[in-house]
Amino acid sequence: MALPDVRQRAGLLLAAVVLGHIILISAQVNSRAGVPVLEQVTLGLFSEVQRAAAAAVDGVRGAWNGYVDLRGVQAENLALKAEVDALRVRLQEEHALAERSRQLQHLLDLRDETSLSVVAAEVVGGSASPDFQTVTIGKGTGDGLRTDMAVLAPEGVVGRVVTPTSRAAKVQLLIDRNAAAGAMIERTRAQGVVLGTGDGLLRMDYVAEVGGVQVGDLVVTSGVDGIYPKGFVIGEVEAVERTGDAYKVITVRPAIDVRRLESVLVVLTPPAGGEGDR
Repeated sequence: MALPDVRQRAGLLLAAVVLGHIILISAQVNSRAGVPVLEQVTLGLFSEVQRAAAAAVDGVRGAWNGYVDLRGVQAENLALKAEVDALRVRLQEEHALAERSRQLQHLLDLRDETSLSVVAAEVVGGSASPDFQTVTIGKGTGDGLRTDMAVLAPEGVVGRVVTPTSRAAKVQLLIDRNAAAGAMIERTRAQGVVLGTGDGLLRMDYVAEVGGVQVGDLVVTSGVDGIYPKGFVIGEVEAVERTGDAYKVITVRPAIDVRRLESVLVVLTPPAGGEGDR
């Protein structure tokens, strides 16, 4: 078993001797350029190693620079997105301020157009129960408010004060099922009573047949209830049902959208009752 090992070692030794001779000869033999062959071969091999190493370094450097650049682009995109979001918020704020200014201007116009003594109030809360249609305003007895004072908006009648405190007051909306107001058809002057239904609409009762109520007729306050001043808009007739010669149901859509109600005017002057025209 030892003989093959001796032959293998001898072969390796022979190959080493031959390689050594080749290296010695290469070191003494010059190429056409006058450079020793050994040096030329060594330089060629080393240059290939250097080229491969440089390519690897360049690849790593390029990848790192690309990563850094990508991080920079991502950071820039995040900054731009934050700036756009801030501008959108600012635009919404400016839109809200413009809308608020428009509503306040309408209140001022209403105050200037009427001879009534009024006080402006902000709506600060709504009813927690759907069975009672109310809102809370930020003015109270300290501002002259009392029970049963009429509450108006530029679009029409809102309701009446039911529970005033020193700095706030609860307002019963006209659409509440327990609310009512003297009313008349503006076109014909036929009078009746508008009642809240609790579902966002109004019903007009006790209208004489001679009134000739039609869909689209404007319904306004008559002033006979002693709460609401005469001639202010309540709503518009939406549907009319008849039973023979009498009116069965007159449905009125209120002029006020309570979901968008933000400011109101409370009438401090007691209304003058009356049956005649405005």
